[in-house]
Amino acid sequence: MGPVPQPRTASGSAEQNGHQRLVGIGAGPANLGLAALLHGDPQQPNLFIDRKPSFTWHDDQLITGATLQVSIFKDLVSLSDPTNRFSFMSYLHEHGRMYHFLNAQFAEVPRNEFRNYLAWAAETNENVVFSESVERVDFDGVFRVTTNRRQITADNIAVGVGTVPWVPEFAEPHLGKGHFHVSQYLSHAKELAGKRVAVIGGGQSGAEAFLDLISRPESERPAWVSWVSRRRNYFPIDDSTFTNDFYMPGYSDYFYRLSESKRAELNSAHLLSSDGISESTLRAIYQQLYRLQFIERDEHRFGLLPNRTVMSADRTGTGTFEVSLRHNDESGQSQCLPVDAVVWATGFRPAPKAFLEPLMDRVETENGEVRVDEDYAISWDGPPDRNIFVQNAVRGQRGLPDVNLSLNAWRAQRIANRLRGLNAPEPAMSFIDWSAKNGRGTQWTR
Repeated sequence: MGPVPQPRTASGSAEQNGHQRLVGIGAGPANLGLAALLHGDPQQPNLFIDRKPSFTWHDDQLITGATLQVSIFKDLVSLSDPTNRFSFMSYLHEHGRMYHFLNAQFAEVPRNEFRNYLAWAAETNENVVFSESVERVDFDGVFRVTTNRRQITADNIAVGVGTVPWVPEFAEPHLGKGHFHVSQYLSHAKELAGKRVAVIGGGQSGAEAFLDLISRPESERPAWVSWVSRRRNYFPIDDSTFTNDFYMPGYSDYFYRLSESKRAELNSAHLLSSDGISESTLRAIYQQLYRLQFIERDEHRFGLLPNRTVMSADRTGTGTFEVSLRHNDESGQSQCLPVDAVVWATGFRPAPKAFLEPLMDRVETENGEVRVDEDYAISWDGPPDRNIFVQNAVRGQRGLPDVNLSLNAWRAQRIANRLRGLNAPEPAMSFIDWSAKNGRGTQWTR
């Protein structure tokens, strides 16, 4: 298969140092999809910059057995351009493993394999460079992108810097050894043998951490693992057929046109269509609990504590922690968990974008987000042909798919079409009439 491609650094070619049609800031899955769709187009010279030394994608969370929660077709490009050279199928073909992947009959794609696919797409696209940090973006008719190495000019920019780990404010002072976010799980979990551990968070990440800890060999297993969640139970992700219509382009556009209050209501109501736990993970947890309690007769290994809110997590004088819980239904009822370690599986928030500060007084905002139009371009007072596109940062305006892979390729296609001045055909409409304005489902009415 030849040598493994190495990530390019900021030295760049003459073309990379010249004026660009688009500069992308960040090279995670969102901007990689856009880079793939623009690749090879001489009318759209582009450069994508990432501050990391090389590509990463939740690398410290890639627990053995972890899988994607979306279809194999929801890769960087397939749902917009299935012939693109950066598709997952192209990755399998180039590495000579197409038949092996088919024969493996994975019910769900291993997350490690998908991570390797993303790294391949980054490392084989000459327009993606690493080890370069964007410090500020100014505008004087063109965007001037200043990095720690150079200044680049561009007609447009695309911001796709992803997310950062989030923990409650009271937990931040204690972060470190024995008290960490799940994004650092693999680096810290090997130190948890024989300890009392609290896993906090009832989503997929919390479930995977809990399953890993209770499934370890006896010599590596914690003495006790408590799994705490604010949700009333450990709920599965809803990926049934009609629910998945929430993750189609037509619904995204319908959602965008709703009022701010209605969008917030829908995001809350449909959260489990995005942030629930895979059925296979829940089944594996339940089967392992059965083995522990009834076969190994080792019932003093775990505690399941849903419907609790964590109020504090204080370090004691001995270096352990006291996690204070409030029951959400039983008024006045609280519990205190004495533990040696805390794993915060409490999700992520959009990464800060300090490099945009020089432009922020020209930008419209909405409820803490930059306001975007239908093509994910920020509403600002600059020329209409100079755009600041943002990806993975407007969940309040675009709904739950904004931060996952489901509409990644479609969103990138929207941006690419805007750059090219095209109105490419949209996918076929949903079977569901989301809006009363189109009336397709009421043609029988007299």
